[in-house]
Amino acid sequence: QFQLAESGGGSVQPGGSLRLSCAVSGFTIDSGFTFQDYAVSWFRQAPGKEREGVSCISKSGGYKYVDESVKGRFTITRDDAENTVYLQMNNLKPEDTGVYYCAGSTRYSFNCVIYDYGMSDWGKGTLVTVSS
Repeated sequence: QFQLAESGGGSVQPGGSLRLSCAVSGFTIDSGFTFQDYAVSWFRQAPGKEREGVSCISKSGGYKYVDESVKGRFTITRDDAENTVYLQMNNLKPEDTGVYYCAGSTRYSFNCVIYDYGMSDWGKGTLVTVSS
C-alpha cells in the first residue's frame, strides 16, 4: 500500500560509517494513514544467507529495537517531517555486508518488530559492502 525507497548504501572500509535512508510515500487522504501511523524496520541479507532483522522504530519513535549483532554501532531514527527513517551505521565490519531493506506496517500501535511476516510493505534494497 505504501512505497519505500532505500538509499545511502555503498562501499566502505572496516571501521567506516554509512547512513541509510528509507523514504516512505503513499500517505494520501484516501489511505487514511499518515507517516506517524507507520512503524519501520530495517533488514539485511548477506550473500548466501537468509534475511535478518536489524533494527526497528515505532510509529511515535518512542520504542526502538536494535539487534544484538549491531547494538552500540547502529542507530535508528525517524524524521516525520520528511517521512524518512534513517539507519546510522558506525564501526562497520565485513560481516555487515549485504543488501539492506526497509519495511513497514501500520499494525503496531506502540512497538515495532523485526520479523519478515510482520511487515506489510518493502523497499527494493540498497547494497552495503564493507571490505578492505
